[in-house]
Amino acid sequence: MKMTDKKIIIAIDGYSSTGKSSFARQIARKLSYIYVDTGAMYRAATLFCLKYNIISDCGLNVDKIIAHLKEINIEFVFNGATRQSETFLNGENVENKIRNIEVSNHVSAISAIPEVRTQMVALQQEMGKNKGIVMDGRDIGTVVFPDAEIKIFMTAKLKIRAMRRYNELIQSGNNVTLQEIEKNISQRDYTDSHRDTSPLKKADDAVILDNSNMSIAEQMNWFEKIYQSVIEKQRNEN
Repeated sequence: MKMTDKKIIIAIDGYSSTGKSSFARQIARKLSYIYVDTGAMYRAATLFCLKYNIISDCGLNVDKIIAHLKEINIEFVFNGATRQSETFLNGENVENKIRNIEVSNHVSAISAIPEVRTQMVALQQEMGKNKGIVMDGRDIGTVVFPDAEIKIFMTAKLKIRAMRRYNELIQSGNNVTLQEIEKNISQRDYTDSHRDTSPLKKADDAVILDNSNMSIAEQMNWFEKIYQSVIEKQRNEN
């Protein structure tokens, strides 16, 4: 990348546990762009609801979460030691807490609430005003940044995604089964794709990346070709 190249917006959408966040972080690091994990934002909102019993055995109190939306403050703070951004909810580092299975079981329902999405989308769009940003989620290329210069839709086989997620949770000390994870991911796929507000779907001009059998290095090589093509087109237009 040359210093004279214009900064762009890179939108990455796709199914749960396809490695969107890892891929997006690698791209942001390579281009010295800002990375925003929108999934972490919805997970943080879900953690807030669990903490204050907005989600309980009786279900989700939608009116209550709408009433408390302004109390949810989400920030991304760069950790110099790990060289990664970490999620903070109301001043507390919740990067690990938002990855547990309880949050995973409820995040799709929270994400489907129109008022929650409206607030999160507004914040995401504000973050991308100056471009030079990589953002991943479910509706980045369709709703948040429909004019993004690069749109990628990520997918992978269900069993491979479940194994990736299982290994991640086990390494973090969570006591889960592979069957439990596969069921959770399958349910999230259905919920995300069928919700009324901003359902998960591929943007018409998005490029599909099936990384079922690809390493991070192979995915980055794939991305480099896409990126160079877009930048070369920009140079020719100037």
